Amino acid sequence: MRRILVIGLTAVLAVIIAVLGHQLPWSSSSSSSSSAASPPKAPPDEGRGTPGEADGVVPDDVTVFDDGVPAVAKLDPDLLKALRRAATEATDDGVAFHVNSGWRSPEYQNQLLRQAIAKYGSAYEASRWVATAQTSPHVSGDAVDIGPSPAAEWLSRHGAEYGLCQIYENEAWHYELRTEAIGDGCPRMYADPTQDPRMRQ
Repeated sequence: MRRILVIGLTAVLAVIIAVLGHQLPWSSSSSSSSSAASPPKAPPDEGRGTPGEADGVVPDDVTVFDDGVPAVAKLDPDLLKALRRAATEATDDGVAFHVNSGWRSPEYQNQLLRQAIAKYGSAYEASRWVATAQTSPHVSGDAVDIGPSPAAEWLSRHGAEYGLCQIYENEAWHYELRTEAIGDGCPRMYADPTQDPRMRQ
């Protein structure tokens, strides 16, 4: 009888461990994850090959004034106008704005997401850095990643004057247009994209 009881308890314990093991990566991520976006699934590989400049890949030393580069030319016109005004003023301080990433095609965004999942080891960790093609403000042309560091630092100090705001605490390079910031200052930043309601679509 004791042996049957031990076997039964062992089986029940195995089931409990299996269930907890399956849920553990999500439940241990953070206490706020229940209000965060559902983690993205790896998008399918479209089989288009390596994305290029036409998909938003940015060559070296591209500035906000390079209209021949799709990553710049396909940005929202108001965002681009604000960036160019800020970049012109920043040159007086010896600071040049380079575009590390701007507009991206959905295919390019999906590739970046697949790479992030491989790099960070889970869809949840990847979603702290890379959005899906359906939710990314890069795909809609509403976000730009600015470098080098002195340019991002200049924008962190002066960007609100142009309506340019850092959106995520973990991405000092990522800026979006918030015209209300010109009078009211930039809104409070999200810790990372998982806290952004736009990512919950």
